[in-house]
Formats: sequence, structure tokens, C-alpha cells
Amino acid sequence: MSPPAYPLLIVEDDAALRLMLCGIGESMGFMTHPTGTRDEALLWLGDYNKPCLMLLDLGLPPYPQDTREGLALLHHVQHQAIPAKTIVLSGQDYESATLSAIRAGAFDFIAKPATTEQIGAALSRALLFMDKEVNMRGQGLSRLQLDVRLGDGLKAAREDAEERLVRSVLRETSFNIHESARRLGIKRENVYYFLKKFGIERQQILPDAANTVD
Repeated sequence: MSPPAYPLLIVEDDAALRLMLCGIGESMGFMTHPTGTRDEALLWLGDYNKPCLMLLDLGLPPYPQDTREGLALLHHVQHQAIPAKTIVLSGQDYESATLSAIRAGAFDFIAKPATTEQIGAALSRALLFMDKEVNMRGQGLSRLQLDVRLGDGLKAAREDAEERLVRSVLRETSFNIHESARRLGIKRENVYYFLKKFGIERQQILPDAANTVD
């Protein structure tokens, strides 16, 4: 499998955790760029200014006990339209921090302490969506939009985004399960899982096509 096309920016003030996050990213093939403050992250983003993924701790110096520095970085990324998929890691109050992060444009949120599997899964999801959006921009299309209400929470937002992505790829491939799995970077059985989970049927995607077996 080829390495991810986008670098991984890590913004974490705890040196040991920063090293661990770098290890997780590098094990997945990412080129990692560790930083420990908002200013360091802004400097890197200003120099790079291309699609990337970011793991962000909300509690950063000089105010590591609250979320102001991390949220300020998220707001900057959103307002400057920087093409980044941000996964927030935080030990702050989960409900409050989650809502604030979503409002500020976070793609995903993981509460500390997080497992390697949780972080890896979040990076894989973010990578899928970044690939899709870069491909859409290359075709002159807008980014994949989410219409979910903030009050529905992060889980609903994530599932809404997953369903939109799966439906979009199935439409592009004329409901070819094998090709859809290849483009999504998952196994065929995972595609069937999504079909069942979201109640997706061939006639919904291809209303004029015969309901034949793939």
C-alpha cells in the first residue's frame, strides 16, 4: 500500500504523547511534523498551505488547562480555508469541548486517554475524506457538505458524513461493490456492512438500473 499523500501535523505540548502520536502516524506511512504550541503549528501551516491532516490537543501553552489555544488554532484553520482535516484530542470536559471543537471545524474528536486503535481509525477516516475532497476539487466540485445539526453530536455528524461518502462512491462506480471497496480503501464485506447500516439499495443509487447482482 502506498503511503498517504498528505503530511500529518501533530500539535501536542506533552513531549511523550507527541512522540507516541508521531509513532502511530509513521506506522501508517504518514510524514509527521510534531509541534508543541499554536504558534509553531501556525508557522508550519503558513509554510505548507496544502491539504494535510492534523492531530490537535486543545490544551496548549500558555493555557494548558483550558481549550482557548487549541480552539484559536481551529478557528484560524477554518477562517483561512486551510485544507486540513483536524482530529481533536483533549482531556478537557468531553461534552463542552466536543461541541466547541465541532463548531470550530474539527473533523473528529477523541477523548484522552485514547488507544492506538482509536487514533488510527480516526486518521483512516480523515484520510478517506481528504482523498475524496481533493478528487472532487480536481473535478471542479465543492467539498463534501454535512447538513447534520450540531445538537445531534459528533457521532451523528460522523455517520452522516460516512453515508454521504459511501453513496457518492457507489454512484460513481455504478454500484460496483468491488470498485467501491477499492476506492474507499476497505474490504468488500465492509461495503456490504455500510449498505445494511444505512439502508442503501441499488435502486436508490441507480433508479433506472436493473437490480442485478454485482
